[in-house]
Amino acid sequence: MATKFVILSLMFLLALATFTEASKYQFQNPKETNMMFYMQDWETGANATAIPVAGIPHKRWSILGFGTIFATDDKLTVAIERNSSEVGRAHGIYVNSALDGSDLHLLMSLVFTNKEYNGSTLEIQGADRFYQKYREVSVVSGTGIFRLARGFATLETVYIDIPNSNAIIRWNVTVFHY
Repeated sequence: MATKFVILSLMFLLALATFTEASKYQFQNPKETNMMFYMQDWETGANATAIPVAGIPHKRWSILGFGTIFATDDKLTVAIERNSSEVGRAHGIYVNSALDGSDLHLLMSLVFTNKEYNGSTLEIQGADRFYQKYREVSVVSGTGIFRLARGFATLETVYIDIPNSNAIIRWNVTVFHY
């Protein structure tokens, strides 16, 4: 009986300590950060940053092909020009997940390398209906400065070269973090 009481008391204290640690994130006022940058997504040329890694057997793997999976290490820049200053990299995958080829599902980490956010990340997930002028994806988490981040990013294609599958995407990101 005494052993059960000791075990239950220890479990209660552990739960209380965990709740206390978690509550400091849940009940504070979150900080809001807004940022804008460009993702340089190049699937062709000497400096390609996105490549198909899987797809439907015996079919051409392309950005417009259902079931094609791309690995990406896209440069994030301050301006539309490909050689402008880098603020980070978009590491992850995207999958063409619509039978008609009109939708990419993004799963990526935005890894910041600039002075202000160096080492911090934002985790992105969502549907990129790239035929629409503006699309929205979710910010589902983050690390570093963006620990426990939640938010959204609005994407806009500002340059597209369909024959070569190259694009520049403007990202407007709003995140709430602690």
